[in-house]
Formats: sequence, C-alpha cells, structure tokens
Amino acid sequence: MKRTIYDDDHEAFRSSVKEFLDREVVPHLDEHASNHGLPREFWLAAGKQGLLGLEVPEEYGGSAAGDFRFNAVLTEEFAKVNMTLPSCVGIHTDIVAPYLVHLTTEEQRQRWLPAFCTGELLTAIGMTEPSGGSDLAALRTTAVRDGDDWILNGSKTFITNGGSADLVVVAARTSPEKKAKGISLFAVDTTAAGFSVGRVLDKVGQDESDTAELAFEDVRVSNDDLIGELDTGFIAMMRFLPQERLGSAVTNLAHAAQILEETVEYAKERRAFGQPIGSFQNTQFLLAELVTRVEVTQAYVDQCVLAHMRGELSAVDAAKAKWWTSQVQNDVLDHCVQVFGGYGYMNEYRVGRAWRDARVTKIWAGSNEIMKMLIARDLGL
Repeated sequence: MKRTIYDDDHEAFRSSVKEFLDREVVPHLDEHASNHGLPREFWLAAGKQGLLGLEVPEEYGGSAAGDFRFNAVLTEEFAKVNMTLPSCVGIHTDIVAPYLVHLTTEEQRQRWLPAFCTGELLTAIGMTEPSGGSDLAALRTTAVRDGDDWILNGSKTFITNGGSADLVVVAARTSPEKKAKGISLFAVDTTAAGFSVGRVLDKVGQDESDTAELAFEDVRVSNDDLIGELDTGFIAMMRFLPQERLGSAVTNLAHAAQILEETVEYAKERRAFGQPIGSFQNTQFLLAELVTRVEVTQAYVDQCVLAHMRGELSAVDAAKAKWWTSQVQNDVLDHCVQVFGGYGYMNEYRVGRAWRDARVTKIWAGSNEIMKMLIARDLGL
C-alpha cells in the first residue's frame, strides 16, 4: 500500500540521505564493525550534510525542521543499512537533542548546540544503571551539592555512544527523600576528572556501536551544567520517552522491511529441487503473511508519526508502537533466516547480522514487558 505521510520535500531529503550513506557509510561498514564504533569522521560528515541538527534552531546551527517526518526519513534510511546507525545517531539527534533544546538556558544552548550540529560534540544519555534496568526511578547515581557545584558518584551501563561521547546527559538523584521526584539531569563533560569509561561492551549484535559502561567518581560539575529545574529530571525523562520509543518503532519496522524485501528477491533466485524456492507454496504463504504484517504495522506507525507532529502522541500509544514493532521485527527476521537456510546463519550474509542485531529491540527503550504494563495500566487493570 502506498504511504501518504511524506511529501516532495521529505522525499528529496530521503534522496540526500541515501547519497550520504552511499558515499560516507557503506564503503566503511566493515571498519565500523571491526573498530566497534563510528569514527569521528562519520559524525563530522553527517554534521556537514546537515543531518544532526533537525531539532535544533537555526541560530545554533541546526535546521529546525519542526517536522518529525524528517527525523523519521533519516531513521528509515539509516535502518535500511543496519541497526547501529539509527541507534547511535538517534541517541544524538532524537533523544539528547530535546533535552538540550527545550530544557536549557540561552548560555547552555550557545555553549553546546553549535558543536552538537557539526558533529564536533558527540552526545550520549546516561539513564540505565547496572542494578535498575528499565526502572529509571530506582537509579542510584547521586549528585550532592558542594557550594555552587555538584559532586556526582555512581555508574551507568548499556550507554550507546558511551565510548566516544564528549558530553553525557546524566540522571542523578539530588533529593533522595523525594524518590522519583528527586532526580535531576546534568551535562557531564567526559574530560572531567573522575569520569571514566569502563568496558566497551561485547554485545551479541550491533558490532558497529560503542555501547559502554560509565563511572562517576567524585565528578565535579557546575550548577551551570544542571539541565532544567532541580528535581525535575524524572518528569523530563517521562516527557521525552514517547519520542524515543517512536524512533525505536520507526527503526524496527524499516529494518525488518528492508531485510524482508531482500529475502523475497532471494526466494526468486535460490533454487532447490529444480525450481526457485519461492515457487513452493509454503514459502509463498509465509512471505505473503510477513509482507502483510509489515505493511499493516506501517500504517499504525505512520499514524503515530503524524500524532507526534501534532503533539498528540500519548505515552501509551508510543508503548504500543515500540513493543509491537520489535516483536514484528524479530518474528520477520527469524523467518527470513529460515528462508535463507544455512546461509542465513552466516555472518557474511546481511540477514544473519540483522537477525542478531534486532534481538535487543525487545529490551531497550523500556522492555516489552514494561510497555505492556503501561498499556494495561491505561486499561484500568
């Protein structure tokens, strides 16, 4: 079914993103995987192309698109290449950007946003902790006031861009007695004394990303590095989580759709018992079902994108999009591996790498079980 949410401007932007990927990214994918990270040259090239500042006002070097459909186009095209690109870039452009644009002072925006847009200042967000997982209210990292400064102690884990970020937005407990209402956000310069990167984690998939552990040992930050009002960090995280989960949904579906398209072509060419495997009824029925599942899901995700543009996307609807697309993605890719047979289990084939890259999508951005809890709560259960 033809999608109708994009106009000519979005498609022109899509063409420029494709050209950027063909020129700057695809020739270097093996290097990204072997180095377990995207090089700074990638970020600088993306900044020069104008891909990093879609949510940043023009006076700070961004394009201020004011239209999440451009974010979605960028995410879709990146996801067609692999899961790492929309993950690493999305953390910077879709997840950190709202904090730095909407919660900061004029001085902070002048300090951070121009380099954020050029790729000279790479960002990450430090929410998840070793003991907490999806339970953000249970975080243990603390920030204790010391005159006009704050002293941070604690640790974070599973931090995308953690090994290479220049600035990390860190959630820390500033008023322990207030529980969830006592969390604040700080921008931590990764050159600060006491900050350290632990392991760059050895993941099952997404070899191209530098997912890392972070440690804060008596890290001193200025009160000028406080993002937003004191003790409002949890509220801010809840405010911006729907966009993160929508970005995950867009990524999940675009990734699955691309690999499914390649699988359909493979079924036309691969021969067994003297005929293409796509001529067998079992394969035909399977691929018909998978294509239908992807296209029907796409209709819902597109409506979520439009709702988000209008400021109407609820946390519950974002949760539905996140968990459902990750389940569809994993189901589709598992079947695609099966169609490829033994070759599907080889790392040299994209389908095998896509299959293992996708597994984490049922866990990150809030596990699927947490998403279902949010939905059930909305039902009054």
